[in-house]
Amino acid sequence: MIHKEKTILVVDDEPLTRTGIGKTLEAWSAGRHHIVCAGSGAEALAILNGRPVHLLITDIRMPELSGLDMVEKLRSQGQKLVVIVISGHPDFQYAQTAIQLGVVNYLLKPIHKRKLLDAVEQALRIEEDREWVEALEKMADPLLMSAKQERQYSAPIQQAVRYVEANLRAPLGMREVAGHIHLNPSYFSALFKEQTGLTFSEYVARSRLQKAKELLIQTRLPIADISEQVGYQTAKYFIKLFKEYEGKSPSQYRKEVAGDEGKI
Repeated sequence: MIHKEKTILVVDDEPLTRTGIGKTLEAWSAGRHHIVCAGSGAEALAILNGRPVHLLITDIRMPELSGLDMVEKLRSQGQKLVVIVISGHPDFQYAQTAIQLGVVNYLLKPIHKRKLLDAVEQALRIEEDREWVEALEKMADPLLMSAKQERQYSAPIQQAVRYVEANLRAPLGMREVAGHIHLNPSYFSALFKEQTGLTFSEYVARSRLQKAKELLIQTRLPIADISEQVGYQTAKYFIKLFKEYEGKSPSQYRKEVAGDEGKI
């Protein structure tokens, strides 16, 4: 699911800095995002292990657990949240380590409000892009991706695949496509299965459903309109086929992957 409301965690052992950043973000956010503050690395880890956090803003130098040690620990646990580090000292070694850990920005104290907000807005865009890529990866049909990758198709099959991709909305019978590329239908059927690993009808169905999944998470189009755009005359049949392949209805899929409204 692609979140619209984000949780931003601010970690700094200096109360004035922590409070200042928190209040600046609260005013900027105006209720759009949830701002959480922690006074130590240990407190921050407890928060991170208990709830989703989309952006971490942390001081580097803190007692017991430094900001970079905390980030390294999170990375070792497989957490991929976006990180901004702040420091009172322009230390090249710190900056180099931060870059190696995938930190997206490095701010020096005292922090100018505009620089902080610019960094936060950039970081949230990066986080949104990462969520979007993850959603696309989850959406991908492995059999279809396998059929499209690492294979050297003959010229007729390349032509057939391009024709299918360009005409998902139209009727796509095997005889029609075979005629379009000037092959005998039986020979075309055997050649297509041999080179793609899928029957022609299954390739078409999976391509249509892949396109449907993209429309479900990228748009707010009604299910009936999506059904029509991917070549199914009735939404009832489209929903039935979608359930067979995905194990859930199109509306359930949209809700789970992109949220109720989809991604705009």
